[in-house]
Amino acid sequence: MIETTTLQANGLTFTVRAAGPLDGEPVLLLHGFPDDAATFDAQLGALGAAGYRCLAPTMRGYEPSAQPADDDYSAMTLAADVVGWLDASGIDRAHIVGHDWGAVVAYVVAAHHGDRCLSVTTMAVPPLTRIPAAIRRVPRQLVLSWYMTFFQLRWIAERSLRMRRWALLRWFWPRWSPGLDAPPRLVETFERPGVLGGALAYYRQNATPPLLLGMKQNEAMTPLPFGAPMMVMHGDRDGCIDARLFDHTIVDADVPHGVRRHTVRGTGHFLHLEDPAEINRLLLEWLADPAP
Repeated sequence: MIETTTLQANGLTFTVRAAGPLDGEPVLLLHGFPDDAATFDAQLGALGAAGYRCLAPTMRGYEPSAQPADDDYSAMTLAADVVGWLDASGIDRAHIVGHDWGAVVAYVVAAHHGDRCLSVTTMAVPPLTRIPAAIRRVPRQLVLSWYMTFFQLRWIAERSLRMRRWALLRWFWPRWSPGLDAPPRLVETFERPGVLGGALAYYRQNATPPLLLGMKQNEAMTPLPFGAPMMVMHGDRDGCIDARLFDHTIVDADVPHGVRRHTVRGTGHFLHLEDPAEINRLLLEWLADPAP
């Protein structure tokens, strides 16, 4: 059974979808774009039933109460939200699971707050620190990432995304995951005041062309060893991230505690929605014994 609660962190209030016994081993699930915390309902149900205490917060910016006055959506601040949620919940260490932007945040948490992680699982996005070099080997990614450059165009991007009841936003889903339509809740999420601006700020502060091409570097992209065992999952039909990027970004030396990679066949970018049974199986196996 999924319940709704709130957490306070860094001066903001975040709505949280939760499941599982209060004394269960904690799992924190971080959603991406364009999405919301309900994306993990299948995982909340399966992991909660297995005895884990699962929390899926609404990410910074995705609801009015979680929009900062200073417009800070840097990856380091997003990672600080994770630490804040753990502190507010009285949790010392948790399993961190992230999809899309949630995966980016999970990598930053693993690199800078590894002592708070029992394990880290990422879906659909490879480690950021090696992205610039990987893109030079897989230039097709520049074509797939066209929207990141488009999102830098203030006002134009906002207006385009809102047109025809968020048609472009809904278009991303079947483009990135063939055969998967955007859920009706997507429009409701982005109709909320300030959500579109917050979502675009992720790209404008953390995924500018100079950062992606290695011409500029921020603290979140500075190479550091990840301080937790890691599992990386991705689909082989992803229309957003070229699967070959994972060949050049997952390096054993970067993950001293060990890393495991899974290509989930027949899935695209939203693999946890396309094949929830397989994702839940992999998660339950991993969380029980997070070893490479």
